[in-house]
Amino acid sequence: MREVTLYTDGACSGNPGRGGYGAVLLFTDNKGTTHRRELSEGFKETTNNRMEIMGVIKGLEALKEPCRVNLFSDSRYVVDAISKGWAVKWRSNNWMRNKKDPALNPDLWEKLLEILEKHEVTFHWVKGHASNVENERCDKLAREAIGGGSK
Repeated sequence: MREVTLYTDGACSGNPGRGGYGAVLLFTDNKGTTHRRELSEGFKETTNNRMEIMGVIKGLEALKEPCRVNLFSDSRYVVDAISKGWAVKWRSNNWMRNKKDPALNPDLWEKLLEILEKHEVTFHWVKGHASNVENERCDKLAREAIGGGSK
């Protein structure tokens, strides 16, 4: 299985408001050459949390085969929802967080859980704006995408 490192971030101007995500994929081929792919996209009306999830989805969707992925995000919402099994629990409870409160963004969580079945993904939380070069790059991509929001 190919090993890939994926950094993701989401941003929003207003919440809800215009938003964007950024993703950076890194992998080394059999010859030892490191490859990089950057993704970003803007949306006219969204939330920060939707953009955080969307960055993960789009990054994983870019993989052409099942991969072993180390995924880095500064979103506790995303990392904890997957690592602590919350999203799986929400889905099993018909997208309810508890007896009274619906889970937010069930469409994106459903899509993400489906994609995760294709890959071996380990989620890592990184502190945002703490000089992590790739996290900072994702933040820049996400912020630049806000201005070009088309969806």
